[in-house]
Amino acid sequence: MKRTRTVILLILIVVIFGGSLYYLWMKNQEDPITYTTDSPTEQTIVVKTVATGSIVPKEEVLIKPNISGVIEEVFIEAGEYVKQGDLIAQIKVIPNASTLTSSKNSIASNRNALETAEINFKTQKTIYDRQKALFDKGVIAANEFDQVNNTYLQAKQRVEQSRIDLTQSRQNYDIIKTGTTSGLGASAQTQVRATVAGMVLDVPVKAGNQVIEANNFNEGTSIASLADVKKMIFEGKVDESEVGKIKEGLPLEITVGAIENEKFDAVLDYIAPKGVAENGAIQFEIKGTLKKIDSTFIRAGLSANASIILEKAENVLAIKEALVQYDKETKKPYVEVAIGDQQFERKEVELGISDGIFVEVKSGINKADKIKVWNQIQGVPQYAQQ
Repeated sequence: MKRTRTVILLILIVVIFGGSLYYLWMKNQEDPITYTTDSPTEQTIVVKTVATGSIVPKEEVLIKPNISGVIEEVFIEAGEYVKQGDLIAQIKVIPNASTLTSSKNSIASNRNALETAEINFKTQKTIYDRQKALFDKGVIAANEFDQVNNTYLQAKQRVEQSRIDLTQSRQNYDIIKTGTTSGLGASAQTQVRATVAGMVLDVPVKAGNQVIEANNFNEGTSIASLADVKKMIFEGKVDESEVGKIKEGLPLEITVGAIENEKFDAVLDYIAPKGVAENGAIQFEIKGTLKKIDSTFIRAGLSANASIILEKAENVLAIKEALVQYDKETKKPYVEVAIGDQQFERKEVELGISDGIFVEVKSGINKADKIKVWNQIQGVPQYAQQ
């Protein structure tokens, strides 16, 4: 029994020893790790954040009527260019019954006031003529004649004012009834004219639509919107996590989805002081003025993206950020530079800005150095890693 146990134990020892020898042999058969290298290059590194938005006119003017009524005719279409003072639309006035009645009553009241003033003027003129004859003969004193003269002049003035009031009330009646009156000429309220020069962006009304005048209590009906399409801005929003990185005056690169292979330069002009909650995140509005767009027609309202340039380094020595290692104790960056076949030397480097792929190297290496790819994926061919 003891002999059997001894044999089994010896066999077990031999198996374990043999397995160990086989494992060591297999390890010796594995190829040693061969590190590839990468070289520094000249790069233009741009650190930026992106905002989404749209292209809109810098100043859009809404044309509104000065009188309520019905559109009789529209003389423009969207896309046309108009000059200041060009006729846009003609309005047909639909008079309000109560307002028309009130205007008629005003005419009657002013007519009665004029008749009364004329009667009083005739009376005062008779007195004036009589007193003047006596004054010329020296019968009455100068003070007494002066009082009569003042009364006469006041009566004459009241007649003139009453005639003006009657004329104005008649003009008001004509305006209420027809929208215009004699003497208005080009300023007739039934004619809606362009207040600025520019392109017609939109004409939201057509013949037969009812419109409301702009006043203190109502913003009025927009008949057309005009804008100078050569002065466009980008309007967009940035997240609260990015707004602290930007400031007014930074350059923008605008890309418009509908215009391929073209970028537009702009300058960040405005950052909203207050954010707005949208979909659970705080968004801040930004605006940037586009520069030199005379050669390209950009339609208002097109979607666009704005790359806000935070930092930029042109034609600097750079390496892939994945090549950089950091000392475990000092946390200082370094790279391993090839000094022979699979032999590397550690060199500390001073880094600049990074775009997440390439990082600027200010000092520590030169363009001819070969840098070790220390974190390469095992089993991947060398051409695939590069």
